[in-house]
Amino acid sequence: MAWKFRNPVQVEFGVDSFAKLPELIGKRQYALVTYGEPIFDELARRLEQGAGAPALVIRDVAPNPDYRLLADQTRRFAELKVQPDVIVAVGGGSVIDSAKVFAAAGGDFNKIIRYLESQQGEESLSATPIIAVPTTAGTGSEVTCWATVWDEANEKKYSLARPNLYPTYAVIDPRLMLGKPRSLTISTGLDALSHALESLWNINNNPVSANHAVSSARHVLDVLPKLVKDLGSIELRSRMAMAALFAGLAFSNTKTAISHSISYPITLRHGVPHGIACSFSLPMVLRSVQGVGGLCEDSLKQIFGVDFARGADELEDFMGKLGVSCDPASYKVDQREWRLLIEDALEGERGRNFLGSRDRLIEASQTPHMPIAKTA
Repeated sequence: MAWKFRNPVQVEFGVDSFAKLPELIGKRQYALVTYGEPIFDELARRLEQGAGAPALVIRDVAPNPDYRLLADQTRRFAELKVQPDVIVAVGGGSVIDSAKVFAAAGGDFNKIIRYLESQQGEESLSATPIIAVPTTAGTGSEVTCWATVWDEANEKKYSLARPNLYPTYAVIDPRLMLGKPRSLTISTGLDALSHALESLWNINNNPVSANHAVSSARHVLDVLPKLVKDLGSIELRSRMAMAALFAGLAFSNTKTAISHSISYPITLRHGVPHGIACSFSLPMVLRSVQGVGGLCEDSLKQIFGVDFARGADELEDFMGKLGVSCDPASYKVDQREWRLLIEDALEGERGRNFLGSRDRLIEASQTPHMPIAKTA
């Protein structure tokens, strides 16, 4: 079996590692991409004390970065006399994905649109270095080379994927994740679980990505229920941050697969948060890959045991205790739409990464759901 694994991001992991940012920026002129909430204003002030004033601050990032907002934000870069030497992204996945768009756009969002919609003009794209500082545990964007871009007006989702968009540094400080609410902690934690499992039932999996994925999934299953009962635990936040990092390293080489492909229209049409939309189908997919063999099955057995049907039931129970339903009807998706979503997802770019059987997946999608357990 021939395989390869590559990830060029230098990871700085540890409580209070945020303090290393001025040293990593050095004397370079930087732009800061973040949120407009008071806690992020305070982080911006701390950063400015050590690294000087930024050339530009983008603080109006929204969930699921969309064409219209990204175009307006990119124009602000164009108005600078000199483009920044480095972009610092402090926030969740939407912040880091937005930073990658700005890094590639070089002040002209039309270049991004052309590349996403026609795959033309790659030579005109820029590659401003990025320092990614995630403040949630789930996205993995700090160690990947792609960004999710949404065109909500046309109900489309694109992936801006280029090898030179890997961040130079990922600064992962679990202290920045303290104070995140229960709902966000669950959603991002399940996003990490999805990244891990999606990298296993994947035609691009390899022994290194599989090791990362198994470790990540086992940590999430153990830690997340404890964390939602003790949101102020720095030890549990650290373990979740590690799990999310491992999941990011896993799918940085494989990309995602069928559950993510299913999730995008559910987020666009029904407004379901990404972390929930890409994870509630995981038990269904797990049921469908029993017997697939190889590295995928061997790895999944390390997480769920030899009986995937039982493992899927336990996974549904795990999610139910977090208050997350695995029934599409809970997200206003009826049986007809659900079947069409799965069939369309199998034809999508991420769906084609799925190494399981189409027929087995369709069969699993008809399996009755267990009653959702009481919320913890």
